[in-house]
Amino acid sequence: MSTPLAEALSVLLLLLVLACAVIRPFGLPEAAVAVPAAVLLIVTGAISPAHAAEEAARLGPVIGFLAAVLVLARLCDDEGLFRACGVWMARRSAGRPKRLLASVFGLASVITAVLSLDATVVLLTPVVFATAARMGVRPKPHVYACTHLSNTASLLLPVSNLTNLLAFAASGLSFTRFAGLMALPWLVAIAVEYVVLRRFFASDLNTGAGAEKTAGETVALPVFALATVGCTLAGFVAAPALGLEPAWAAAAGALVLGVHAAVRGRTTVRGVVNAASLPFLAFVLGLGIVVRAVVDNGLADVLGEVVPSGTSLPALLGLAGLAALLANLINNLPAVLVLLPLAAPAGPGAVLAVLLGVNIGPNLTYAGSLATLLWRRILHQHEHEVDLGEFTRLGLLTVPTALLLSVVALWASLLLFQGPGG
Repeated sequence: MSTPLAEALSVLLLLLVLACAVIRPFGLPEAAVAVPAAVLLIVTGAISPAHAAEEAARLGPVIGFLAAVLVLARLCDDEGLFRACGVWMARRSAGRPKRLLASVFGLASVITAVLSLDATVVLLTPVVFATAARMGVRPKPHVYACTHLSNTASLLLPVSNLTNLLAFAASGLSFTRFAGLMALPWLVAIAVEYVVLRRFFASDLNTGAGAEKTAGETVALPVFALATVGCTLAGFVAAPALGLEPAWAAAAGALVLGVHAAVRGRTTVRGVVNAASLPFLAFVLGLGIVVRAVVDNGLADVLGEVVPSGTSLPALLGLAGLAALLANLINNLPAVLVLLPLAAPAGPGAVLAVLLGVNIGPNLTYAGSLATLLWRRILHQHEHEVDLGEFTRLGLLTVPTALLLSVVALWASLLLFQGPGG
């Protein structure tokens, strides 16, 4: 296939894949279009079989890691962890909307960091709805916090987001060094979100205290689930020293908790398989191959002319801004797949700047991340529609400030903590 034709076909199929992921026509899973698109590109020669296999091999460990983390999060829900979170939020808030928002921020930040943004969107958001209803307060500020933090609070650990897993693999950093460099940007971005949401939803948060209806409710803390998650995190840190991929630690944690849940009748093999979200994993693989075809057919050359080089503060700001723009144009997952190969030669600082852009930037538009699209569907199920203008205004108030200050925080962290040679 000629280069212009291959380029046109690759771009057209990428847009089609993204549009179907957003719209999901006839309720089809995202993979229903992404996988055939990838196959078509291989068959027509728009991407060579060797490059497609190379991309699949690169994404394989990341996809395996994602599957294990998704299973772990679902099993924690089966063990009652998220129900316990809901009871804790209600009791701690004592019917006060502002205290509930602070509780949601704390829990959503930790859950997103440890169990990934999917856990916050899919598992915590319904709990927040139920908690607000029991307290008799308006749910809007609290459910908005869930979607914003599912993106922003996913900066901390390699396991927090699929984009993080990809950046982690490209950065060459250890698990602890990655977390150490991202800790300050994570805290800064969350602080910006909290301040802005408190002011933006002031009228909702000042409607008076809700009626406390959970004072007598108690839920046993799922100690085994918490211990398993703690051991899994320790495994992430220890795995590289043993010459193992972190995915093995995630799989071990999911296996231990899965066996425990199965013995107690809280899950089944089918439930575990469903939790792994195989169609979504296939979508990620198909999308990766489609994006690689676009890159091979000219996008890398175009972006190579505008991607800043180096890790000075202006370069980091430029990388983060470009990543945020690209995330809102083509979604954050394709954006990170495109930009990482271009940023990686400059070192881990450049890779982490790209990550700030693709994780914070998507709060500006619905299509910025798949998590936001999923959050919208959950709100629709709860008969709570989102106003596009309101969503965009909130994004304009949070994204530029959070992105600017978090990049400055990353630059400071690199100066203070990064060893010689990156």
